[in-house]
Amino acid sequence: MKPSRLPWITTLLVLAFFYLPIGALILNSFNASRFGTTWQGFTWKWYARLAEREDLWLALMNSLQVAAFASIGAMILGTCAAFALHRHRSRLQTAHELLVTMPLVIPEILMGMSLLLLFVSLGVKLSLFTVTIAHITFCVSYVTLVVQARLQDFDFQIVDAARDLGATRSQAFFKVVLPLLAPGILAGGLLAFTLSVDDFVVTFFVKGPGADTLPVVIYSMIKKSREFPVINALSTLLLAITFLAVWGSQRLTAEKH
Repeated sequence: MKPSRLPWITTLLVLAFFYLPIGALILNSFNASRFGTTWQGFTWKWYARLAEREDLWLALMNSLQVAAFASIGAMILGTCAAFALHRHRSRLQTAHELLVTMPLVIPEILMGMSLLLLFVSLGVKLSLFTVTIAHITFCVSYVTLVVQARLQDFDFQIVDAARDLGATRSQAFFKVVLPLLAPGILAGGLLAFTLSVDDFVVTFFVKGPGADTLPVVIYSMIKKSREFPVINALSTLLLAITFLAVWGSQRLTAEKH
């Protein structure tokens, strides 16, 4: 009996549905046509115009700055949360786990509105600082899950052996536990970095004047048809950066030692 080809066909159709629009976007970033309806020749001019847009580069620097600080904060808090959830079991930890996983299912618009209300009630001025804090709140969940998965296969007898050989608790953590968990922590950090750079909804609510990130600027550019080719070029560069970050995250997750 021949195996069914339906799973292969279904998989190919799903992949085509997801990736053909992305391929069209990349192709149009090199299209001389302004509207992309017809192919009018290969060109680099949209990338040249992109290089001249100082507002886009400023927004990109804001996005990278926020993503870097959000990733570092999420890695620290997420690692601590993963250790607490892995080593201790109680009703308090059950509630803790629920709070950690909640941002994964809460709609982004609800999270953005609630964070905005929190900052306003506390009298905090909206800026890149508030955007960074907001990004940390939803990035922590992803880092926690990645580090938790790493801890499931971690042999804590290595820590006991280090303690028997005279290492203090802090030495055992920084010289034994942390290096072994580093690939998982960095993988979670790269995932958090990608999510932070890509976020629009939460950022839109908590940003202040002069604190526009790249997704917010792109949204404002979409309203003008003459900006489409530049958006295509910018999106292609972002796709390349995102691909490298995801690839690095997968390599670190797969790495065992």
